Amino acid sequence: MKYLIVGLGNPGTEYRDTRHNIGFRILDALAGASNIAFETARYGDIARMRLKNKQLILLKPNTYMNLSGNAVRYWKDKESIELENILVVVDDLALPFGAIRLRGKGSDAGHNGLKNITAMLGSDAYPRLRFGIGNEFSRGHQVDFVLGAFTLDERQTLPTRIENAVEAVKDFCLAGLSHAMCRFNNK
Repeated sequence: MKYLIVGLGNPGTEYRDTRHNIGFRILDALAGASNIAFETARYGDIARMRLKNKQLILLKPNTYMNLSGNAVRYWKDKESIELENILVVVDDLALPFGAIRLRGKGSDAGHNGLKNITAMLGSDAYPRLRFGIGNEFSRGHQVDFVLGAFTLDERQTLPTRIENAVEAVKDFCLAGLSHAMCRFNNK
């Protein structure tokens, strides 16, 4: 069975360590744990791995956040992957730092990457893993916050929180969405 695991972020070194790129960082950790590397392909960087009897295609779109749907639709169609086997890993302002929430479908909650994916797929019925980045910003400074770096305190606990998200991705593929939701939501 094939899964498309999509980490959202923006390409380029100026965005590498920003909150908005947590999707890229979680996929980098997943690939690194399996000693696989990403290769540049159409619409993004791709890595392929096996997890027991599952084939995972890891995608970091290079289309910038707001056009992520182009890459997701292309790889979904190219690899003949069903919507329920796509997992989009994304940052979330509504969750406290490091919290994760898995859902099988839902609104974009104002996230432009999810909005574009939903538009390009013609459906919001695809699973997503939202990673909390908190919302410690003053009115009018949301963009600066999401495109800013994690604080020193956050950077110290970030590896543990990323590992938790990596385990949630694996559980999604091996045991299914419901099991992963019960095990990882709100922890």
